[in-house]
Amino acid sequence: MTYVGIQTQIRRNNFNSVLLIIAFPLVLLGMVYAFLFFTAQRQEPEIVNQTFATTVPFVVIGTSVWFIIAWFFHNSMIRMATGSKPLERMENKRVYNLVENLCISKGMRIPQIYIIEDDSLNAFASGINEQSFTVSLSRGIIEKLDDDELEGVIAHELTHIRNRDVRLMMISIIFVGIFAFIAQMALRSLRFGAFSRNREGKNGGAVILVAIVISAVCYLIAILLRFGISRSREYMADAGAAEMTRKPYALANALRKISQDPFIEAVERRDVAQLFIENPQPEEKKFSISNFFSTHPPIQKRIELLDQFA
Repeated sequence: MTYVGIQTQIRRNNFNSVLLIIAFPLVLLGMVYAFLFFTAQRQEPEIVNQTFATTVPFVVIGTSVWFIIAWFFHNSMIRMATGSKPLERMENKRVYNLVENLCISKGMRIPQIYIIEDDSLNAFASGINEQSFTVSLSRGIIEKLDDDELEGVIAHELTHIRNRDVRLMMISIIFVGIFAFIAQMALRSLRFGAFSRNREGKNGGAVILVAIVISAVCYLIAILLRFGISRSREYMADAGAAEMTRKPYALANALRKISQDPFIEAVERRDVAQLFIENPQPEEKKFSISNFFSTHPPIQKRIELLDQFA
């Protein structure tokens, strides 16, 4: 893999964040226009344009409120979704020593440290600025990894923070959540409208077909937005951890242990799960089509790359 410097990666992620912020409302408004065009009883451009013009302010206000709430309360939402809580220094000085030593070595501000009460092995970083940056570790990963392995995992998460991966991922999660919500609500409301028309003796089949198509488009865009946040960020974080600790073998060993039991049962929301160092699929979904759009590269491939530097 071609080496990319930390400053280059930061600039790239900041640029991608801006692109997402610009692209999302444009795509959303395009979808609203398509919805109005295909569901209008009279598909005359003037009528559709007039309806679109009156609808736009409500769409912009609604999505802006959603984004602002998610932006400022994302840490609280993530804590609720994962069941994480602050890890007190007196409870585990070992973790604090590892985090502080790594941060000092790179001149970083020490992030908040949280713990997830789960025996499985996983970890993630979150936040949008120095005041909200957080590293969360499961109880299992703290207790089942030795010092070198745990240091490698923490260094991986700190690299996500240094690269501003966490900010980029947060934006993508918010946007994907909006798309998913709109797709679900549009499908339900259109089906209800179609059933109402059927009761009045009118054919609602066309409306249901439009609902299915639009929902499929919304879902596809949501997946592509998520997939657009390149999986190379995990490789970059692995490389950053290896450079930070000078122990690539330690992170490789940690990933081997994580691969045996990474599924945090308390985390039901898959959008939040994509923040983790490994985003496993539940057993019943391991062979689903969503695996083709996985947010993480195969963990075995990551281990093989790290072993090359050992």
